[in-house]
Amino acid sequence: MNNNEVDKNNKIALFEKKEIRKIWHNNEWYFSVVDVVGILTDSLNYQSSRKYWNKLSQRLHEENSEVVTKCHQLKLLATDGKMRLTDCANTEGILRIIQSIPSPKAEPFKRWLAKVGYERIEEIENPELAQKRMKKIYEAKGYPEDWIDKRIRGISIRQNLTDEWRNRGFSNPSDYSILTAEISKATFGMTPSEYKKLKNIPEKSKINLRDNMTDLELIFTMLGERVTTEISKKEEPDGMVENKKVAKRGGKVAGDARKGTEKEIGDTIINKGNYLN
Repeated sequence: MNNNEVDKNNKIALFEKKEIRKIWHNNEWYFSVVDVVGILTDSLNYQSSRKYWNKLSQRLHEENSEVVTKCHQLKLLATDGKMRLTDCANTEGILRIIQSIPSPKAEPFKRWLAKVGYERIEEIENPELAQKRMKKIYEAKGYPEDWIDKRIRGISIRQNLTDEWRNRGFSNPSDYSILTAEISKATFGMTPSEYKKLKNIPEKSKINLRDNMTDLELIFTMLGERVTTEISKKEEPDGMVENKKVAKRGGKVAGDARKGTEKEIGDTIINKGNYLN
């Protein structure tokens, strides 16, 4: 995913280690139809999944099926890192789509779909379960436990920061991107997009920069964002210009700490490696 954390109601689910974008809408989960179609048809890429869904939706429309009319276009994170309108369907709609696609994965996918809906109800009643499930996802991807703990803590700190920015009048992901870039430049001397290039992460990919950071990179990222949150709460800056100044100051605290650490250990904190390798 993009370096910016998606709104806490926009998430990624995993079915057989393949990603399915989902969003909490009208008090229920809505899933990206193209992502589901891609898994059921074993499509090689997004474009082939999109073409399959276009043909299928046209056929369903000609058959006067309610499936197409019940799909909603909701904003999900696209491969280019931007929030884009995407055809989404709730559990009932996805089940009907599954019935229209001959696939050996249909039955296990139905069971998975039922489980996801139940998990969301549990998470509302007990938010700690969401963190536990997130931890299991990272474990399944092969991340070490101590790294996972920092990553999950970092997600919480990030959400606190975006909540604070929302209180300051910002709600657009592009605004978050601008402010995040200020923190990153002051902390690491480069923007998130420049950092991704350093780590050889494809520019137009859904790969999250923070999922490719080392322990120390995560720690200083958290420090910059946490300090920015505290300054913002105390001073209540107004407008983009003032908030950018606060973001820069928060990042500078982390940047100074990073430089001091590098001096002590005699090595750079900034790491070119990523988990793709």
